[in-house]
Amino acid sequence: MTTISHWIDGKSIAPTGETLPVLDPATGKTVAEVALADTDTVKQVVASASAAFPAWRDLPASRRAQALYTFRELIRDHQDELAEMITREHGKTLDDARGEVARGIDTVELACGVPGLLKGETSEQSGRNIDTISTLHPLGVVLGITPFNFPVMIPLMMASIAIAAGNTFILKPSEQDPSSAVRIAELAKEAGLPDGVFNVVHGRQQTVEALIDDPEVAGVSFVGSTPVAHSVYRRAAAAGKRVQAFGGAKNHLVVMPDASIEAAADAISSAGFGAAGQRCMAISVAVAVGGVGDELVAALKKRAEAVVVGPGYDGRSEIGPVVSAAAQQRIRKIVADAKSAGADVVVDRSTEQVSGFEDGFFIGPTLVDHVTDSDDIYRTEVFGPVVSVVRVDTLDEALQLIHDHEYGNGASIFTNSGGAARKFQREACAGMVGINVPIPVPVAPYAVAGWKNSVFGDTGLNNAAWKFFTQPKYVTSRWDEAVSGIDFGFRPN
Repeated sequence: MTTISHWIDGKSIAPTGETLPVLDPATGKTVAEVALADTDTVKQVVASASAAFPAWRDLPASRRAQALYTFRELIRDHQDELAEMITREHGKTLDDARGEVARGIDTVELACGVPGLLKGETSEQSGRNIDTISTLHPLGVVLGITPFNFPVMIPLMMASIAIAAGNTFILKPSEQDPSSAVRIAELAKEAGLPDGVFNVVHGRQQTVEALIDDPEVAGVSFVGSTPVAHSVYRRAAAAGKRVQAFGGAKNHLVVMPDASIEAAADAISSAGFGAAGQRCMAISVAVAVGGVGDELVAALKKRAEAVVVGPGYDGRSEIGPVVSAAAQQRIRKIVADAKSAGADVVVDRSTEQVSGFEDGFFIGPTLVDHVTDSDDIYRTEVFGPVVSVVRVDTLDEALQLIHDHEYGNGASIFTNSGGAARKFQREACAGMVGINVPIPVPVAPYAVAGWKNSVFGDTGLNNAAWKFFTQPKYVTSRWDEAVSGIDFGFRPN
């Protein structure tokens, strides 16, 4: 049995102590063991990152960029290998996994632009014979805590910008699909990143808390569920750390009466059922406006019944399993409870089994109609291939639904009306908004960030992460030797 080890100071560390099984979600069988970090391992990784920081910080930005260009090409060359790792441990289809890696490459490419993106500002004559400049400095050792659902993309979104900015990085990936994290670190070393700049440690809550509490860790970036995000934010902030913590979501897609029902149904099905609903930006609520509900539900029913469910490494599969037996049981209970409460479950494939893979963690596409904003299935982040349909009369009612929900990650509208689109764009209470786009995650030169209980902290990932992973310094200088004398006043410029 393979044991997935930590990666510290540019090498694999022999595992000591406790391990956890890593499962193939399609079969339920153990494919590897992952080592869990103990106290000494945490101290070792922080010491390695701390020791590597001064030299990496002082390396010219153009030199850091050269290593990242090579890193980008190595990830591209190993895209299929990384996708296979994702599929084996996460369960998503190979096609979906390749797309994830490609999104991560986009961020590495953005980070390669560090010489032009990490510039400060200068103001000459901000006072008489006085100049003022601002410069951006790395924080030091930073920690990235990443979720199971994007085991390559999210680590690359964090690490690429952090490292480009001159920080050293410790990655604590999900213990459910850890192999790709270590492979990324190996490729980073091959690309020329010095030992200690990119490290990986595995563990659970105790490991995370020890890393956050270490005084040498200056910043913490987290993606996961809202309760854990809130906990990480509070702990890191109480310790005086720079922290951003991204949490859960309940993304709405509003279908207007003038929209193409076929296009909207395709989009909802793709964004709601793709990756078995295990995306932070998955569409979990379809909002039918002004009488389009029956037609929309009929179109969604047809699509939900036709989706091919199977192991992600089978090219015929359109969606794979969810990540674990616990996730499978939790989602099945949510659907069963909704049905018991009187919900109209139009398509229920939640208990579906795949022939030959009866021990796999499969959940088929499920469609629930006539959901209200007081229903548990509406308020809860299901994180599975379950779409709820809410019917309203007006766009204002749809916007109110989005406003009132505790989450504000993303929201979309399908319409042919420029007026409705503009109103939605301005008023939708979410950090990422789509117009005839079901998953409105911006390209890397923009930011990934939500609102409300979907995020704690005021910065995002991708291009917004430069601000998070650096701190500004303001310098006021005067080189006028003729000026002398004591002045006890506090003078304006």
